[in-house]
Amino acid sequence: MKRLMLLRHAKSDYPAGVSDHERPLGPRGRRDAPRMGQQMARRALLPNHVIASTALRTRETFTLIEPYLGPHSLRYERAIYEASPEAILRVIRAVEPTVASLLIVGHNPGLERTASFLVKGGGTAADPLDEKFPTAALAVLDFEIGDWATITGHQGELVLFLTPKMLDA
Repeated sequence: MKRLMLLRHAKSDYPAGVSDHERPLGPRGRRDAPRMGQQMARRALLPNHVIASTALRTRETFTLIEPYLGPHSLRYERAIYEASPEAILRVIRAVEPTVASLLIVGHNPGLERTASFLVKGGGTAADPLDEKFPTAALAVLDFEIGDWATITGHQGELVLFLTPKMLDA
């Protein structure tokens, strides 16, 4: 079994004259990211391996959740930045089969589309991924596969979809 966690970066800021790739987190993002990290730890959602976009806002998001994660390896990957679902899937399929739990920290719309593609029965009225994949949202999917190279559409079980707004409720 493999577990895939897809975390969208926390809310970013839009400073004038800063490229999209170098946009930092805003105040809400700096508040929400550690809260999501705490929830990951509380729920034992601890990745063996993390792949994060090279964008500043994803690096800052990961820095704020990392203290709550157990031991893991980390790789920053430019291919996750502004990536299509196909590009994200290529990155996932290249992960070593020894990795049981993988966290991808990236962006929309790529993460949302990837999650929707991977979930069994995606597109149903009860599918929480059809609503929105807001900043700092986390989707957790389990797969009955032995190797990341075999991951394909509509075979994942969505076991959790969590947003910062849900933590406030």
